[in-house]
Amino acid sequence: MSSSDQPASLYAAREPIFPRRVKGRFRNLKWVLLAVMLGIYYVTPWIRWDRGPGMPDQAVLIDMANRRFFAFMIEIWPHEFYFVAGLLIMAGLGLFLFTSALGRVWCGYACPQTVWTDLYILVERWVEGDRNARVRLFNQKWNAHKARLRLTKWTLWLLIGLATGGAWVFYFTDAPTLLGNLLIGQAHPAAYITILVLTLTTFIFGGFAREQICIYACPWPRIQAAMMDEDTITVAYREWRGEPRGKLKRAVGTDDPAGDCIDCMACVNVCPMGIDIRNGQQLECITCALCIDACDEVMDKIGKPRGLIDYLALKDEAAERAGAHPKHIWKHIFRVRTMVYTVLWAGIGIGLVVALFMRSPFDVNVTPERNPVYVTLSDGSIRNTYEVRLRNKQGGERDFVITVEGDPALVTTVEGNDGTVVTVAADELGTTRLYVVAPAGSEPALAERTPLTIWIEDTDSRDRVGIHTIFNGKGQ
Repeated sequence: MSSSDQPASLYAAREPIFPRRVKGRFRNLKWVLLAVMLGIYYVTPWIRWDRGPGMPDQAVLIDMANRRFFAFMIEIWPHEFYFVAGLLIMAGLGLFLFTSALGRVWCGYACPQTVWTDLYILVERWVEGDRNARVRLFNQKWNAHKARLRLTKWTLWLLIGLATGGAWVFYFTDAPTLLGNLLIGQAHPAAYITILVLTLTTFIFGGFAREQICIYACPWPRIQAAMMDEDTITVAYREWRGEPRGKLKRAVGTDDPAGDCIDCMACVNVCPMGIDIRNGQQLECITCALCIDACDEVMDKIGKPRGLIDYLALKDEAAERAGAHPKHIWKHIFRVRTMVYTVLWAGIGIGLVVALFMRSPFDVNVTPERNPVYVTLSDGSIRNTYEVRLRNKQGGERDFVITVEGDPALVTTVEGNDGTVVTVAADELGTTRLYVVAPAGSEPALAERTPLTIWIEDTDSRDRVGIHTIFNGKGQ
């Protein structure tokens, strides 16, 4: 069989992309967001927050050992996981909202893959030079110069990956203590394994895979189509204004109609995904808007109006082709679809805030003992036993008074305590037994069931929680 008869391969090798440096408002916005997001990620574990003696002083801490989450003044316990679930729902709705209004703005500005790839490309540009220098270096044969530049770049990439993995594990335990243990080799093996995995994945994803992660590994490009419509703002090329393309010299002094696009390829050369936005909307486009900055720079140089490549909606395209004015951007953003997302998103957020500030500073669980349901004492009185669990969610030790509301004949005592006061340490779960006794011949002792309410009151804050239960008697 000849080579011409061979079936076409379904696999295409990756074409390396070397984005050119560009200046402009969107590139500046990406630099600011990159600095802010990386700063938050790397610095947050080192922020201290005083919660009192015996409590962790790390502002943001996922305390897996004690099953708690701390975020400054907020503490979330395992049974309050609905707060985390609410935040995840808000994140999902927020993604739907921003995609519906502004396309893949998350992918272009805030996705971790985009942020770290931007950082790696910045390092690559510092070491190897801008686009043309990097292309030449890629095509030349290996020599001492190329090896030195590549080793320098890869070393810096590995250090960034190491810092990334290290910052992640610092969120799960006290950062200064863990750092010291890591340096002397006494940290838990899980910490070293996590750092190693995150270092390698950051190094590979940000340094080598780059756009391949967005195109092949990330599901969002396929899902986003359901979130977008003809009013969604996204990056597009004004074909009716730019075509036919041609070099600037050819259009000057001739009668041939020429568009504003001079086919300089600036928009393609700056694209981190390696696409040509002039070919229309493509799955690979992450709407980072760097092509807008590149094109505007060229339009300024040749004396043409900006906006040949710009943020616009499909409705704008039809209107501009017909010679009408496009809709104002805020009318695209504030429409029924986005308003519904906004109301849902805000409603969940408000509900979480209200629930957070209305929750009790302590939790109570009262369980009557069922085996036996009551005990007859030597003097003929009837005793019921209740197991009381008190979770003190405050930063200091608290005293709780336990009282019973019901028949006045009932007498209350706490196990190991002459009175009815229970002391629970800060951020601890205290368990005790409550004994409720009905004297012989009293109505609760003779009745089968007597309703009562067990009240637990914080002696400092005066907060009270009431638990409705029953007192079991002989039933005679």
